[in-house]
Amino acid sequence: MKKALALASGTLAALALPLISFAAINNVSDAGSFIINIINNVIVPVLFAVAFIVFLWGAFQTFILGAQSDDVKQKGKNHMLWGLIGFFVMVSVWGLVNILTGTISFGNNTGPTGGTPRAGVQVGG
Repeated sequence: MKKALALASGTLAALALPLISFAAINNVSDAGSFIINIINNVIVPVLFAVAFIVFLWGAFQTFILGAQSDDVKQKGKNHMLWGLIGFFVMVSVWGLVNILTGTISFGNNTGPTGGTPRAGVQVGG
């Protein structure tokens, strides 16, 4: 099992290498945007999928396999609980990352321009 995990992580790193080499990071803002985009578009969906599979496996164990065995039913309930905890943690972390992105505004070059804002009403000529 450990060999399979090591092989899978090595393969994933090898597949992600072209993404890193073609990123064209020129400054710190681009690096921050790149990291945030990788987190939001690659890592988070994969983790949500894993948590969902764990939850479904727990439901399968609880309601199908555990119909006759209390031990299997308890293991299934534990899987469902850990799947829900995983969802909660990921939604929380994802929210914090999005708050950080909005606060620091990585890659947001379209900020306010033109000096003092105007109300649209001319006063005094």
